[in-house]
Amino acid sequence: MRILTFVVGAFQENCYLLIDEESARAVLIDPGDEGDALVAEVRASGATLEAIWLTHAHLDHIGGIAAVRRAWNVPIFLHPADRPVYAFAPSVAQRYGVPFEVGPLPDHDLADGDTMSLGSLRFGVMHAPGHSPGHVVLHGHGVVFGGDCLFAGSVGRTDLPLSDGAALLRSLARIVTLPPETIVYSGHGEPTTVGEELAGNPFLTGVARPLRR
Repeated sequence: MRILTFVVGAFQENCYLLIDEESARAVLIDPGDEGDALVAEVRASGATLEAIWLTHAHLDHIGGIAAVRRAWNVPIFLHPADRPVYAFAPSVAQRYGVPFEVGPLPDHDLADGDTMSLGSLRFGVMHAPGHSPGHVVLHGHGVVFGGDCLFAGSVGRTDLPLSDGAALLRSLARIVTLPPETIVYSGHGEPTTVGEELAGNPFLTGVARPLRR
């Protein structure tokens, strides 16, 4: 497994190219902006793009989709509760004054408990609402692609339309039951681990701690 990180756009969002080295197949997770540059990076990797997986549909996580889909007709996966967020993204971009190209609608729904396959790799889908209603995290092989739920030293915003602070706390309580050595690849900032955040993230003070044997 190989993970390449690309920091894109005005919001400095982390887009991830997840590659199964055994099959040379790949998915883009949250192609948020600079779609043409992401297309070039995928081509340079030598992998075959198979799909786009979205943790959620805020504009800084979907702005590169149109360019990627022009290059490859790959399916887009999103939790259905975030489809209104996806539809509203162009008007939000206009409000912020950032360029935004409308991409095609998602092709497939994600649901809690789903398993996403990429070659020999398997990732579980965990519905993790709060930052947005259809937010998910993707976990497996010692990593979690956490979107905007959990950051190094912080957590996702809940002052946005359709966000819910209480729901985010419940989602975080599920995420921190993953093994402490799990690497968290967040939507912004540097990677961290579940254990590091349980030990030092002040925003997790009110989150139920997992039981330790």
